[in-house]
Amino acid sequence: MDELLNSSLVTIAGSIANGRVTSKEIVTAFLDRIERVNSELNAVVYSTAEPALKHADKADADLKNGHSHGALHGVPVTIKDSLDTIDAITTWGTLGRKEFTPGRDATCVERLRNQGAILMGKTNTPEFTLSFQTDNLVYGKTNNPFDPGLTPGGSSGGAASIIAAGASPLDIGTDTGGSIRLPSHFSGIAGIKPTTGRVPCTGNALPSTGLISPLSQPGPMARYVEDLSFILKIISGPDLLDPHAVDAPWHDPEQVDITRLRIGYHTDNGISTPATEIVQTIKNVLDLLKDHNLVAHEARPGGLEMAGFIMARVFSADSGEMLNVLLEDCRTQTPSPTILRHMKRPPSELSATEFAQVLNLWQNYQSSMLGYFNDFDILISPVNAHTAIKHGEKEDMDAYTYTSAYNLTGWPATVIRAGTSGTGLPIGIQILSRPFREDHCLALAAWLQSKLGTFPPPRINVFG
Repeated sequence: MDELLNSSLVTIAGSIANGRVTSKEIVTAFLDRIERVNSELNAVVYSTAEPALKHADKADADLKNGHSHGALHGVPVTIKDSLDTIDAITTWGTLGRKEFTPGRDATCVERLRNQGAILMGKTNTPEFTLSFQTDNLVYGKTNNPFDPGLTPGGSSGGAASIIAAGASPLDIGTDTGGSIRLPSHFSGIAGIKPTTGRVPCTGNALPSTGLISPLSQPGPMARYVEDLSFILKIISGPDLLDPHAVDAPWHDPEQVDITRLRIGYHTDNGISTPATEIVQTIKNVLDLLKDHNLVAHEARPGGLEMAGFIMARVFSADSGEMLNVLLEDCRTQTPSPTILRHMKRPPSELSATEFAQVLNLWQNYQSSMLGYFNDFDILISPVNAHTAIKHGEKEDMDAYTYTSAYNLTGWPATVIRAGTSGTGLPIGIQILSRPFREDHCLALAAWLQSKLGTFPPPRINVFG
């Protein structure tokens, strides 16, 4: 059983479908794994174990009678607590929703369930997803399975932590400035931020309307790249609710000839220089490409050095209105320290002219950056300037521009583990491609994952 549980979600789904194993056996085994590691991680903060077992029984009975619920029939998953679930408390990490059960599923959650997925529990997130460390006043902090004294990253830190420990095959995270990619890097798993508009944001903590809404995207997180592709296809497409979601074509990563991809890379974005071991990890990947006759050229998109400045201007342009509305709507009287810090920043009362300038600056940046794809199909870069940090450590936000730069552009980006630091922490790489060509970055990520092989597991895990 352990061999199957350690396999990809695609393999697990196939084993249930062909009768090699029952959904009840798989669900029970993963719930047991959560029980074994979660007391040290605090990653799964709301359990739906009892209904999950009932759903598994029904899935097995239905399959025995010849009725499949879909591609994920009987497959257990966890879901980030920023995404609404109709049958489980969804707090968004804020005290005002401590006992709140939504009236519907987030669109991406509904699509998983429509294909037969079974929810095992909700994973921790900072309040309203607005932090790169996963901690809140409802559930407390989540620990990194490689070192409990470190954060797994945020805001999808609970998802990354439980997947890295081997106790969940899949989670859906959300990414507004790096919240899928950073935890994937800090915790040593795979994740993808899709193109802006690929997946509806309906039912997420941050609204799908307003100035910063184009920055956010839900996306799958798992241990295997093939699972990212499998799930992204399921959750993609407009829901006629999110105004940014579009009916974009889906391109199959398995049909991509990676030898034809024009690959660019950089080890320094011109804003924050990464640690030496992160630079070396990129160089090791470049050597691997070269060994297989794949050529990569050093390049940086034009305008990249403006990313931090523009992100700060965009986030401050509404003078805190979004936060005020969220707190009021959630009836939260006591915000977390992180949210209080956001609220204490001096208000930026922009004139109409200044507001227009922010929008023009952002869109000119997007246009300038797109020129990169005249010469390249792929960009390989660091995910962050450093590996996982201590709980509560103050962040240098320049280090996080390796991810936030591409929320501003809306480009898709896949992260995989590609190395290990001198202290045993995972090091990820980021693989980006042009809008709506997730197949390119997923195909190269899958190929690299197969060539890079396995890495040492985290200290807190179910593999030993």
